[in-house]
Amino acid sequence: DKIIVGSHMGYLRIFNPHPVKPGDGIQPEDLLLEVQLREPILQVEVGKFVSGTEGLHLAVLHCRKLCVYAVSGTLGNVEHGNQYQIKLMYEHNLQRTACNMTYGPFGGVKGRDLICIQSMDGMLMLFEQESYAFGRFLPGFLLPGPLTYSSRTDSFITVSSCRQVESYKYQVLAFATDADERQETEQQKLSSGKRLAVDWVLNIGEQALDICVVSFNQAVSSVFVLGERNFFCLKDNGQIRFMKKLDYSPSCFFPYCSVEEGTINTLVGNHSKMLNVYQDVTLKWATQLPHIPVSVKVANLQDLKGVIVTLSDNGHLQCSYLGTDPSLFQAPRVESREINYEEYDAEMKELQKIIKEATKTQDILPKSEKHRDLIVTAEVSPDLDAESQAIDSEVKAEAVPSVTVKITIQNRVTAEKPNLAVCVQAPLAVTCDQFVFEDLEPDSSETVVLSVFLKGNCSPSELEGNCVVSYNTPTELNPEGIPKVAQCNFRLPLRLICFPAQPSKAANHKLTIDTNKPPISFLTIFPDFVDPSEDDQANVLGFQFLTGSKTTLLASKTSRK
Repeated sequence: DKIIVGSHMGYLRIFNPHPVKPGDGIQPEDLLLEVQLREPILQVEVGKFVSGTEGLHLAVLHCRKLCVYAVSGTLGNVEHGNQYQIKLMYEHNLQRTACNMTYGPFGGVKGRDLICIQSMDGMLMLFEQESYAFGRFLPGFLLPGPLTYSSRTDSFITVSSCRQVESYKYQVLAFATDADERQETEQQKLSSGKRLAVDWVLNIGEQALDICVVSFNQAVSSVFVLGERNFFCLKDNGQIRFMKKLDYSPSCFFPYCSVEEGTINTLVGNHSKMLNVYQDVTLKWATQLPHIPVSVKVANLQDLKGVIVTLSDNGHLQCSYLGTDPSLFQAPRVESREINYEEYDAEMKELQKIIKEATKTQDILPKSEKHRDLIVTAEVSPDLDAESQAIDSEVKAEAVPSVTVKITIQNRVTAEKPNLAVCVQAPLAVTCDQFVFEDLEPDSSETVVLSVFLKGNCSPSELEGNCVVSYNTPTELNPEGIPKVAQCNFRLPLRLICFPAQPSKAANHKLTIDTNKPPISFLTIFPDFVDPSEDDQANVLGFQFLTGSKTTLLASKTSRK
């Protein structure tokens, strides 16, 4: 079997997989043909679509076009030299946007297949190979559902928006009022042609994902309908043979064969990436897939019969089979022999001795101690720098302040190649962010001083910085040293990005926060913005950001706001 895949990107691909062993990826020569057809492909079918020949042709449905192609191949000297190409036999430009199609020997014709396309607005368009036959509107139509043709009853089966399965005889369709004459007056309509009458109806009470008509040798011919929560098996006259309630959300299904007389086996894929095998309503097997299948089929590839072919919505195509690979290994028979306990005891003592030796020299990783080998601390100066250290600042303010941070490294052991990195969040910046030291002796310390300032012309989201020291500590078994890291955080003052200003009542945005406790005095929250001598400042404060915006904070004396 060949696998034909159409994509919404307009690619038509034909695969002929022949892996050397299970689990093999795709070989370049497995892809027989890849053509881009420039329009999204809604459906692909294979049948006898060209007049004068009973050969199989490929029908491809686009939104506004139906194309029929012949696929042919040219033999090369070696297998991967074979070339395949498609040739357009004919195409029909559609007057309405297509949804899906079905095909078959409508009306019992011999040796050829006719095509029926369902449009998005409920018209069935029938094509007799190269010519358009007629169009009929489905009664009471709202949204298109799945459509299939049953050759045994010569009827079309669909699921309408009334959530019921409906069957229309081909003969009734052919003699009903033509869709193109719908515009005529009511009087003429009554006199010419008949209304489209339904053959049988079954209310299933849910939308359907797919319909499949099957007839296998051992089983009763049936119509399968996959709903959103159940799948139904109906007789040809619309009576329910059985239904199965599903406890998951199905994505696709495929009734594939009859194993026992009178029963039918069905594959059902679901949105939990599972594939279930049912015999009528009994779950026979469940298996996990690597993706959610949107389509499932059964194929015969090479020497394997019944390979499950699944396709995911992002184009992952997989051919798999159930069960396990046969194992050819047989365990050799064990010779029974007398056990010599003394010999085992001696061996056990020897092994314990080796284990004891090994646990003694546990010096590869140093023992973790309560006291850290190296401590890094950062101390932020309480006052801003008298002379600002800001360099290359993009802020438009007259003066951009900076604050000094003093970082101390104290170590208790030898620290090789210590490296200090200081990070603050942009748009803040530091005068120097990397420091490299000589190896530090035990019980020594190093101090560095740097300044932090506002570099970018916007306000930072947080006023925090952190220092990270990376270093190596050598041990007996590892003289190169074990890499270690010590770090600490520091907080920067608000005065770095804004300064006190006159409070203002005019504002673009006002935000009132109700609290369940009285407001705290601003003296305790913003000591560096409030002058303790001025009492009236305890409940109203103005802030002028370096970047230009102003903010006023007001704590109500009377209410909790």
